[in-house]
Amino acid sequence: MAKKDKKAKDAEKKARVAAKQSKKTAQKEKKVKSKGADDSDAEDVDLESVLEAYAKEQAQFLKVTETLCEPPSPRSSATLIGSPSNLKELFLFGGEYYNGALATFFNDLFIYHVERDEWRKVTSPNSPLPRSGHAWCRGGNAGGVYLFGGEFSSPKQGTFYHYNDFWRLEPSTREWSRLESKGKSPPARSGHRLVYYKNYIILFGGFQDTSQVTKYLQDLWVYDCQNYVWHNPLLPQKPDARSSFSFLPHDAGAVLFGGYSRVKANTIVGKQIKGGPQSSKSVLKPTIHQDTWVLRIEQPAADATSSAGPTMRWERRKKPVNSPNPPRAGVTQAYHKGRGIMFGGVHDVEESEEGIDSEFFDQLFAYNIERNRFFPLTLRRAKVVPKKQMEDRAKRGRGKADEAELLRNLAALETKGTIADSHNMDIEPTLEAEDSLPKEAKIVLSTMPHPRFNAQLAVQDDVLYIFGGTYERGDREYTFDEMHAIDLGKLDGVQEIYKRELDDWQVDESESESESDEDEGFSSIDEDMEGDTMSGVALPQTEIPMKSTEIPSTEEQMDETEDEHADISFADTRPHPRPFESLREFFSRTSNSWQELVLEKQQGKGDDINSSVKELRKVAFDQAESKWWDSREEITAEEERQEEAGIGEVISMVDRSNTGGPNRRR
Repeated sequence: MAKKDKKAKDAEKKARVAAKQSKKTAQKEKKVKSKGADDSDAEDVDLESVLEAYAKEQAQFLKVTETLCEPPSPRSSATLIGSPSNLKELFLFGGEYYNGALATFFNDLFIYHVERDEWRKVTSPNSPLPRSGHAWCRGGNAGGVYLFGGEFSSPKQGTFYHYNDFWRLEPSTREWSRLESKGKSPPARSGHRLVYYKNYIILFGGFQDTSQVTKYLQDLWVYDCQNYVWHNPLLPQKPDARSSFSFLPHDAGAVLFGGYSRVKANTIVGKQIKGGPQSSKSVLKPTIHQDTWVLRIEQPAADATSSAGPTMRWERRKKPVNSPNPPRAGVTQAYHKGRGIMFGGVHDVEESEEGIDSEFFDQLFAYNIERNRFFPLTLRRAKVVPKKQMEDRAKRGRGKADEAELLRNLAALETKGTIADSHNMDIEPTLEAEDSLPKEAKIVLSTMPHPRFNAQLAVQDDVLYIFGGTYERGDREYTFDEMHAIDLGKLDGVQEIYKRELDDWQVDESESESESDEDEGFSSIDEDMEGDTMSGVALPQTEIPMKSTEIPSTEEQMDETEDEHADISFADTRPHPRPFESLREFFSRTSNSWQELVLEKQQGKGDDINSSVKELRKVAFDQAESKWWDSREEITAEEERQEEAGIGEVISMVDRSNTGGPNRRR
């Protein structure tokens, strides 16, 4: 009987909690609708609800459609690639745009038709969710384009997470398909790279953010496109952990160059006291890697099982000859006929209290993979057209004008008009003439585009395309809204595909209030952010319920004397666990808050505070542990929903000390 009574009580308890949660959600929806805008504070944006709304909007598309459109809106950390088919097309997917106050993430697929000089936007019922920092590559012998991972954040970048989903895009039909592999698959990440080798897709590196630090990765994963399985070889020698490196295909496997990471280093603190020890502390120092590695892959024997996987090993090469100097971050390479084409980058000259003094580049290099050597690529001077050739062009122009006049005269005579009437007649060109009409002349520059880093590069038909990129000046971050093309065979100038001026940098007014907000804790964030809106953020038109900054109440936090059927709930202002967060990580993040709560409780009861630091910490840990276990059911359900959506760990950036400013985005 005791067991049955306990089960009945548990069921009633769950029902009451669910009813309160649904009522609170309904109130929140009503509040959002009455405000007419969405709150975008770092802590009150429910990323799951936002992406769920995206998924619902995506499902409304019944089939793949392709519509003519303007060039894509400005964005960074997107992916650009030439079509693997013999089509003169470029594919652009995803990315993010940050205007100084809000971040917008995209999941739209654009196609640029080179010969027609036009952009088309593709809508699909099955498309990856919005993201940036993802990676994709051609499928090699398997065909198609493969995409993995990336990240998504709240508009003010207070909370974010990484994806661990894997997709394939069919270039001819524009259809996306999510790939479910057998066995283990790579964990969530962004800033990684993909490259193809025969029937394999190779993934390396990237980074993951935790509440305390950015963890750079050095794990290697190889996907077998025939057997639909990931292999994770544990190799004795491998490159250091890094992100944003160059990963190029090679006849033996793949070649890796450069990258960026932060490594631990000791720095001197203060002045040394005479005769005393020198004090130092451990810091994370930005590091730009300049090493080169070759991943050699040997396919398994014909009689081997599919689970055996290929044999692989890393080989370190000598430092490339004529490497770009100084070393630079935010630069990757596009593959072109046995070489990598590199453009742009940034080098941090000096870091001071005022910020980082950086140097940006607009240089173009070719990296010969076999010779392990860099070559600078410079534009050739424009040829001077001889005077006679100019006169011939003028004569041809007059000849075309005479021909048009003759056609008008003939048309006038056929309609029994006079020659004088021919000047008022419009002659429609024939289909052949329309097809042969020249495209609108593009501006051709004799200098390279403006210096930048993180530009998206792609090569199609011996032409390098440079899309977007980022430039910093002080605290301002500029995202270029343009695309250029360079003929790698002729190097006779830089063609401007399109260019739009953009200057909408905004100052986040809440930054000046951030210190006071942190002191106030969880009590009044909604009131402080009452005037904030999410204007300019690309969210679906659907009304999206946002989570309250107040932590959902539980039965244990209600007064024991409260009637079970009373419709009264009390807000739990205690710290709340996050998905995928262990008890140790939860207490490490919230230790100070729990100790303050213990002290407040003791003061409220009028007790003498004679507890030692150790005793105080133990009581705080006991309360944190109780809260962690009480929330397990709710947190586990959220984790399962996120895993089904291919979502990794949700991270709050409030606890991070070095997240501000545009430099984090490199």
